[in-house]
Amino acid sequence: MNDLKFALRQLRKSPGFSALAIITLAIGIGLNTAIFSLINDLFLRGLPFKEPSRVVHLYGGDKSRDLEDIGVSAPRYQHFRDGQTMFDGLAGENFFLFTLTGLGDPVQVFGGRLTSNYFDLLGVRPIIGRNFLPQEEEGADVAVVTKNFWQKRLGGDPNVIGRSITLDGTPHTIVGVLPNMPATWFGANPIAEVWTTKPFQLPGFSYERMMRGTSFLRVIGRLKPNITLQQVRAALPSLDHGYRTQYPNKIDSGFTTTLRTLPEDVTQNFRAGFITLFAAVCFVLLIACSNVANLLLVRFSGRRREIALRMAIGASRAGIIRLFVLESLLVSILAGGVGAFVAWRLVPLVPKMASNFLPLEGNVATSLSLAVLFFTIGLSVLTGLLMGVYPALQASRADLVDGLKEGGRGTSGSLRQQRFRKTLVGAQVALSVTLLAGAGLLISSFMRLSQQNLGFGSQHLWTGTITLPTAQYTDAPSRQRFIEQLLNALRDVPGVQSATVSGDIPLNGGNRTLYARGDRDLPPVEQRVTAPSHDVAPDFFKTWRIPLLAGREFNEHDTAESQNVVLISQTGAKKVFPGENPIGKTLLVTSAGTPCEIIGIVGDIRSQRIKEEPGMEFYRPWSQENFPFVSVAVLSTLNSDAVTKLAQTALSKVDPGLAIALPQSMDAIVAQALGQARLMMILLGLFAGIALLLAAVGIYGAVAYSVAQRTGEIGVRIALGAQAADVLRLILGQGMMPVLIGLAAGIAAALALGRLLRTQLYQISPHNPTLLFTTAAVLALVALLACFVPARRAAHVDPIQALRAE
Repeated sequence: MNDLKFALRQLRKSPGFSALAIITLAIGIGLNTAIFSLINDLFLRGLPFKEPSRVVHLYGGDKSRDLEDIGVSAPRYQHFRDGQTMFDGLAGENFFLFTLTGLGDPVQVFGGRLTSNYFDLLGVRPIIGRNFLPQEEEGADVAVVTKNFWQKRLGGDPNVIGRSITLDGTPHTIVGVLPNMPATWFGANPIAEVWTTKPFQLPGFSYERMMRGTSFLRVIGRLKPNITLQQVRAALPSLDHGYRTQYPNKIDSGFTTTLRTLPEDVTQNFRAGFITLFAAVCFVLLIACSNVANLLLVRFSGRRREIALRMAIGASRAGIIRLFVLESLLVSILAGGVGAFVAWRLVPLVPKMASNFLPLEGNVATSLSLAVLFFTIGLSVLTGLLMGVYPALQASRADLVDGLKEGGRGTSGSLRQQRFRKTLVGAQVALSVTLLAGAGLLISSFMRLSQQNLGFGSQHLWTGTITLPTAQYTDAPSRQRFIEQLLNALRDVPGVQSATVSGDIPLNGGNRTLYARGDRDLPPVEQRVTAPSHDVAPDFFKTWRIPLLAGREFNEHDTAESQNVVLISQTGAKKVFPGENPIGKTLLVTSAGTPCEIIGIVGDIRSQRIKEEPGMEFYRPWSQENFPFVSVAVLSTLNSDAVTKLAQTALSKVDPGLAIALPQSMDAIVAQALGQARLMMILLGLFAGIALLLAAVGIYGAVAYSVAQRTGEIGVRIALGAQAADVLRLILGQGMMPVLIGLAAGIAAALALGRLLRTQLYQISPHNPTLLFTTAAVLALVALLACFVPARRAAHVDPIQALRAE
């Protein structure tokens, strides 16, 4: 307790040192804790399923046809389900959007159509009621809902089991209420609320067409207790071969099956980014630790006389070490408290910044969890020990006689201590260069990405989604009549410049559809290439401002009874018809090989992701090919909320039983597509800026403290004839030497970091020499300024005052 009280008195005696050390460490600990909080939510907390690492998600794909990580077809699922021996069971989900009516205004809710064993396989038990029964899978109109749905939409009705809700015009009996499903599994936006059976019904597809091998199911399997992941992967080729042999002419007969465990699956898209962020904040913490350790080393070396006196009157070496470790621990624990406060304020901010792509519950982390709090405490204690042990050991080795001979001000420490302090400064600089270079690469990459030509105009464009109940809109002609009425209603609304509908919207995909040239031999269905296909109504290209480059657009004469026609993209024309004029030629589309005449060429768009280069795309008239999923687009200068109300009013005039889902501006969708890149740029840029500041403070603190302790030596030099320029050059040279070594090490580390960031970069080399040179120059300039201030002060020391103080 006496040592603790003495440590507190020492910190109070040096408020400048204490404040600098605590704030420096608090920044590092606070940032680490905030990022660890997110990593805990995303990677460590785990899914609320039974042994999620034993559950795998199966994908189909064919790299030769540019198909990766897509769903599984119904026949493939059935073949695997009946022929495998490695899983306790396989289950499938068909993601779906239902129109809920009878509970106020119509509303669209997200969920899916499931095999009856889906939640049993996941190990999810209902709060009330039960899961689906096997006999309900094909023909029963039953539903399970989440706790949120039960409480918010049904008022927490205690008699909810057996109650009927109307989905897509069909009454469904609620048989169970499930815990709220994790957003990490069912997607950040939207969150699923209701599930039904009949998973093999694909709206708009006939049974025969679906069974050709259309991939649409999310298939999961639970490994048997004695089966490993490696054994399953080794057995998959045999299952694939069996399917290919039994069904040689299915669309997916040539596919290769891959799998990922559920924990890997939910974090696949942002794992690399968060590894980078965690490495970055660890760098910041290391810089902060080296800063404070450097200051402690200088501070302790300035107390050699005190240490010698303590040892002279009987203090043990262990007592000396304990005394100084306690002081450093006290600094780190106080910094941990401040850092926890910083993290508490930061934790809710990052999910809000990243709500476009981070699948967190409600997109808000409201408080520090116990795991994160223990992480903060542990980090603080470990930091204090790391910072205090070496300086304390060095201080305890002081020569007793030399220490007692020294004046009150002391010296700058032994040669070994000086080398260690310079090593710490060099490490700070190296870490800072690495962080700055990484941030520079990501910022440059984001600038390139955000400046890409999307191929369409997103300004003043509003979009929304409508699902048409198949019981009411049974075929393409009925859906055609609906959209004609809807477009007429929308075009009559004041403030609407243009309106159209389509099967999908840019940046949200488009179903990949088989195609082939009509003037060549038709390849087998399993060998045909695919491209995004878009079903569009008249005025689509006008509303989206996609240019027509040749030929004509669709018009009122392109009906279901007329010649099938198609438009293709500019890149598609060059790829499929190199050196030829494709207009008038025939394209065979879908697995049925429907012949369509090419009537025009339109501009390229980014239909999948912004970073994907445009490729072959084709467009078909809504009247000739459509499905029960309608994307509405309205061009208007009105704000998004106003357009939503007007569009819903127009929809209600056509069919009062329908609702619009996901109403938003296209600018918001573009922002979402850039969300992860923007977040990485902002956070890594922030960490790099903090690292630069900490490095500057650390260099300044180390040089300034050293100069203060060498005042007597500097006074003697000036008294013996040294000029101000000589002193300035001496201090700058000694201060900048470890900086230059750190710069060289940092550039080498930045080159290695560039390779790790390669997958996150867009159209920029990870070894950009201009960027590396600029980063090194900025840090060198900052370090020079940090050294110059104390060096200038040293150059103007009054030798009389310095010698008198000594």
